[in-house]
Amino acid sequence: MKSLRELYRIGPGPSSSHTMGPSRAAGIFRDRTRSRAASYRVTLLGSLAATGKGHMTDRAIESALAPAPCELVWAPGQELPLHPNGMMFEALDASGSIVDTWKVCSIGGGALADDAGIQDTPEAYPFDTMAGLLARCDEEGTALWNYAEQCEGPGFRDFLREVLGAMKSAIDRGLDAEGVLPGGLNLPRKASSYYTRSLQMKGYLEKTGMIFAYALAVSEENAAGGTVVTAPTCGSAGVLPAVLFFMKSFYGLGDEKLLRGLATAGIIGNFVKSNASVSGAEVGCQGEVGTACAMAAGAAAQLMGGTPHQVEYAAEMGLEHHLGLTCDPIRGLVQIPCIERNAIAAVRAMDCASYVLLSDGRHLVSFDEVVRTMAQTGRDMKSSYRETSQGGLAYFHEAQGLEK
Repeated sequence: MKSLRELYRIGPGPSSSHTMGPSRAAGIFRDRTRSRAASYRVTLLGSLAATGKGHMTDRAIESALAPAPCELVWAPGQELPLHPNGMMFEALDASGSIVDTWKVCSIGGGALADDAGIQDTPEAYPFDTMAGLLARCDEEGTALWNYAEQCEGPGFRDFLREVLGAMKSAIDRGLDAEGVLPGGLNLPRKASSYYTRSLQMKGYLEKTGMIFAYALAVSEENAAGGTVVTAPTCGSAGVLPAVLFFMKSFYGLGDEKLLRGLATAGIIGNFVKSNASVSGAEVGCQGEVGTACAMAAGAAAQLMGGTPHQVEYAAEMGLEHHLGLTCDPIRGLVQIPCIERNAIAAVRAMDCASYVLLSDGRHLVSFDEVVRTMAQTGRDMKSSYRETSQGGLAYFHEAQGLEK
């Protein structure tokens, strides 16, 4: 299993697979062809072509290849065998002749893969299932987060501090910002007003309102192209920060405990990324918001004193109850239904943790089973419900507009 440095990436929204991944790929190709290329041609395939303009894929690639000219070709009806988010880079010399090509896919969370494999770091963990990790926890009497510190090597705690700081900055910026999000839907930001109203509430509404506000703050920053942390993706970036900083605010938790929660959440997300997918274009939103909910639920359970088995149960619930969730963003923008889904999933994560802490942690369906189920469900899902904006809310909303 890969390092958590490959799961948590800090960068601009609105989509890790549509902006971070293509930008990284363009940078890699630019570096290897800089001395030979006068211009570039990039063909975007599958989901990258279908929703790339709404996700700002064109801007990400053009910026990474600048100042060299770049021609973009949109081919939504074509896909590479490896993944729906495919790209073909071509470097052209001054005469227009092709001097180099590269076919690569953005597989989710900013990660890349080509025919040679995933373009990331070597394996960091000696286990790839939750069952295997729980067995070690039972044998050694340790928590899930202990293994992240053991396996990640020097500088890992500093890395987590950087991630936590970026999450907090996204919340702060999102709570301060007001106005309309870009993209043409004229969707107003809501985080600031939700936060202000939550402070005037008491009891359940106060807590729920604050979780909503934190999640909205990050998700709206992401939709506006601001800097967020993939957790596990940009489109689901609001869930985990909302839960962590709500718990810091209401339960007085210190940053050291939040770092441990962040490590636990990362391990949970990594199991999904390794054994299924966190790409909406491959498995739908169950892989994005569903995984984010599982990560946040597991972290919350741990931070509230749960055992490793209760952490596993909370993560299982968080993912199980998002099975089948489609990815159908209106106009290809990471706004509707994405922003609200982050807010609802953050509250659901807290509910999962609370439910589990009333139990002894024993349950019938394991986290690993749900991960496998999610992968199969995603494969069975029609492409129109996997980040192409050709079905679901995206289709019917546009159809309704045409009827008027």
